[in-house]
Amino acid sequence: MDFGLSEEQRMIVETTRAFVETELYPHEAMVERTGVLPLDLIRDIQAKAMAAGLYAANMPVEAGGAGLDTLSWLLYEKELGRANYALHWTCVARPSNILLAGNAAQREKYLMPCIRGETWDCLAMTEPGAGSDLRGMKASARLDGGDWVLNGTKHFISHADLAGFAIVFMASGEEETPRGPKKLITAFFVDKGTKGFTVRDGYRNVSHRGYTNAVLEFDDARVPAANVLGEVHKGFDVANSWLGATRLQVASTCLGRAERALGHAVSYAADRRQFGQAIGKFQGVSFKLADMAMELKAAELLTREAAWKYDRGTVTEADMAMAKLKATEVLAMVADEAIQIHGGMGLMEELPLERIWRDARVERIWEGTSEIQRHIISRELLRAVGG
Repeated sequence: MDFGLSEEQRMIVETTRAFVETELYPHEAMVERTGVLPLDLIRDIQAKAMAAGLYAANMPVEAGGAGLDTLSWLLYEKELGRANYALHWTCVARPSNILLAGNAAQREKYLMPCIRGETWDCLAMTEPGAGSDLRGMKASARLDGGDWVLNGTKHFISHADLAGFAIVFMASGEEETPRGPKKLITAFFVDKGTKGFTVRDGYRNVSHRGYTNAVLEFDDARVPAANVLGEVHKGFDVANSWLGATRLQVASTCLGRAERALGHAVSYAADRRQFGQAIGKFQGVSFKLADMAMELKAAELLTREAAWKYDRGTVTEADMAMAKLKATEVLAMVADEAIQIHGGMGLMEELPLERIWRDARVERIWEGTSEIQRHIISRELLRAVGG
């Protein structure tokens, strides 16, 4: 593995970081204070992101994206991750890779408008009674003539208020296995405005202000068979094929925020004086900085290795789980220690640290909890020896 960055990758980092600092940082305080991301601001930043070549950069060139390899994409995500989540996710949007699983007609109807910035997608899996256990979902789909009829509730659905459509996973049948009955899952495109499909306000969240979640309700919502994404009863295959790298995306955005927090801590430790010297001279502070830097480096190396292996087709579920687990837990540690180094000032809204600290909490829950990541890692270890 080459640990150096290519000239193109360095340019991606520099361009994205400059955009984040110039176009996103100035709006963070307003979004944090109000919890609202105005549509006119979204459109303004969106246009600038498109002009800079940063919009939908995760998409292949033939679809109108930047066609970045996995490592380059994650370097880009890391820089975006420095900013308020709502600002970078909504205004510098990256359509879900699962849209690439659609057929030609579905790509034209759903993927291309997202790439052009005309709308957004949202992904609906989680239910009030089925979080990590997706096989426990109760929301259902039944075939009626040439249509599918959807019923049930999804929640914690990110930015569904803005999205023009949802990609919804529903229990569509059942099969017998040696361990008992197992639900079959099918993925559907469901357009906003479909009769029986309602989007309701979600919950107030301590993390990522301005980045909304919603409750989706389906009451005999009818969608045509042409809206099935992938094959009937093969929804998990679609998800597993296209959504694996989202754990690396979470890891990378966490690295960006952790690096920002560490930067504030280092600067403060060098400038703040107590008892006649900079506080960074005291071991109580300097050792914290050393541990923060070391853990952050370890998380970054795990993430970069997983990206490198992803492009070579050798990445494992455990590789991605390790990267996500380490990066999210390191972000929590770095954010907390950065506040400790700043003392009371670290908790004030004048600095981004209290936001980074709050935002860090959800990262160990969504896209698979830390416990789920540990389960994936241990399962792979045990399977290797027949366990």
